[in-house]
Amino acid sequence: MAASATVVSVDEKIEKLRAEVAKLGQISENEKSGFISLVSRYLSGEAEQIEWSKIQTPTDEVVVPYDTLASPPEDLEETKKLLDKLVVLKLNGGLGTTMGCTGPKSVIEVRNGFTFLDLIVIQIESLNKKYGCSVPLLLMNSFNTHDDTQKIVEKYANSNIEIHTFNQSQYPRIVTEDFSPLPSKKSGKDGWYPPGHGDVFPSLNNSGKLDLLLTQGKEYVFVANSDNLGAIVDIKILNHLINNQNEYCMEVTPKTLADVKGGTLISYEGRVQLLEIAQVPDEHVNEFKSIEKFKIFNTNNLWVNLKAIKRLVEAEALRMEIIPNPKEVDGVKVLQLETAAGAAIRFFDKAIGINVPRSRFLPVKATSDLLLVQSDLYTLVDGFVTRNPARANPANPSIELGPEFKKVANFLARFKSIPSIVELDSLKVSGDVWFGSGITLKGKVTITAKPGVKLEIPDGAVLENKDVNGPEDL
Repeated sequence: MAASATVVSVDEKIEKLRAEVAKLGQISENEKSGFISLVSRYLSGEAEQIEWSKIQTPTDEVVVPYDTLASPPEDLEETKKLLDKLVVLKLNGGLGTTMGCTGPKSVIEVRNGFTFLDLIVIQIESLNKKYGCSVPLLLMNSFNTHDDTQKIVEKYANSNIEIHTFNQSQYPRIVTEDFSPLPSKKSGKDGWYPPGHGDVFPSLNNSGKLDLLLTQGKEYVFVANSDNLGAIVDIKILNHLINNQNEYCMEVTPKTLADVKGGTLISYEGRVQLLEIAQVPDEHVNEFKSIEKFKIFNTNNLWVNLKAIKRLVEAEALRMEIIPNPKEVDGVKVLQLETAAGAAIRFFDKAIGINVPRSRFLPVKATSDLLLVQSDLYTLVDGFVTRNPARANPANPSIELGPEFKKVANFLARFKSIPSIVELDSLKVSGDVWFGSGITLKGKVTITAKPGVKLEIPDGAVLENKDVNGPEDL
């Protein structure tokens, strides 16, 4: 008997939630039904457990090595035809709060005064100019970044690039205690959340942009995070997908010890599937993190066929794994349910991974990443950030900056100029440290200012394999 009682209570929870969500005027009917469907799936516990013994390492047919892809056509006209089938979509819903910035993360200055968004626009412009094609740019904003992005996009009004923006869904946070929507108790933005980038597919459809692109003869969308400077259009990949009719492609790249938490591709019951750390049974977490068995990870650069998106969204077939994200808002425990775009791979036909060079994954998540891309390790040409061939080591230096450097403004203030790091292996900085101009760092460098002491590294200093704990060590 007990079992049927719980079934009823799940149904009751859903009905109560449905009635309360119906009263929320801020969101569309599509958003309401998408939200209720997500919650129902979550409560019904439909999450399938991965059977560890069934996991297989994907073959080269499933995860194609980049070097084996055929060269794209040399003929400019043929290349133009390929590119005219493409749309670039950047996930632009994130705020720069972790780096101490207000507004969209994509407007943080990356290099030479250019923001992420500037670089993206310049790249697509140079592509359109070179091949005479018209690759449009789509920005998926969240309600957090929409207004600011609209203002920023106006400055590109005269560029030879069509820019579309649309918003991902806005879902109400759920109060954990009584399973009611937070906005019915509390007004303001805190009651809402964007449900992860897995929402890109229904939102593209609901916004009307998907139909518009299909009528323009577009066939593929290249989706990437706006903060990944390595995610540039690759004609070789596009050519491969069109020739092989792959509906979905995830770019993966070899894992280093810094990427142990990233999702990986597996073959499972005959299909390619994304395996995230959250799905891994506790006793296998160390195995998942090892770089022996799981050698690749998801860069979140995704190529997806537009007709296939339309087909699957309309059939409500994209039932990606749900990621529960518990939070606290003003002392109230809330739950937000999210999905990830990479997890959709198993629903598409002829889905593949492509094992791409590490250069296609250059995310800027913190000021330590900003240090890398602003240094002489990279140069900027036509909006493309290119790695300095003078660096022999294929891996980037590992950089750890203390909390004094966390906010972009503080980071910029503490460097008169960004040091030369072409020969650097690792840098660890803690305490009140300030850098002069023209500094060179090589090998392993650790700089620690004692509590209450301001440590200044003088102009022109060369530090090689050094531990600096005070002025006497310089």
